Amino acid sequence: MFSDALHFVINIVFSLFGIALIIRAWIYAIRLHPFNPYSQAVLRITDWLVQPLRRLVGPGNRVDWPTLLACWLTALVLLLLTWTIFSGQLPPLQAILPALLAAVLTMLKWTFNVILWMTLIQAVLSWVNPLAPVMPVLHTLTAPLLDPIRRILPNLGGLDLSPLVLLVIAQLAMMFLQHFSYSMFGM
Repeated sequence: MFSDALHFVINIVFSLFGIALIIRAWIYAIRLHPFNPYSQAVLRITDWLVQPLRRLVGPGNRVDWPTLLACWLTALVLLLLTWTIFSGQLPPLQAILPALLAAVLTMLKWTFNVILWMTLIQAVLSWVNPLAPVMPVLHTLTAPLLDPIRRILPNLGGLDLSPLVLLVIAQLAMMFLQHFSYSMFGM
């Protein structure tokens, strides 16, 4: 019972931090204004880990490599802690390589989780409160993903099904990645 509760808390904390890192990398990629209050919150939450890594690895033109490295490290620590909690011992050396790969898959799962929640929140707010202060930020973050879907789907007038299509794609990707990452890591 205690190990399940500990795993739950650790999973929540690490996943939320990993998601904040994914959002930070996404903000960097789409060039969201850094003085936006939402951007500032994400930067403040993640700076303690990203800034030291920035001295080791420089950011790219559109890819924030230090943030992605921080996210990968967060996922790796989460997987190693999960292994330790459930097995009662540190993982053996032969489990390290699968853990390194499973951390990448965990990052991808977090990315699709962010896509799912941002799309869902944007869709609900568009019905309930389309003038909410967070709507421009959500639109800026999701537009690069929704616009290609909108170009493929037929025009149904005022009915936009692109968020539904993106939600289904994100959920399917998360299910696949979750299964694949835990099967690789032996859990």
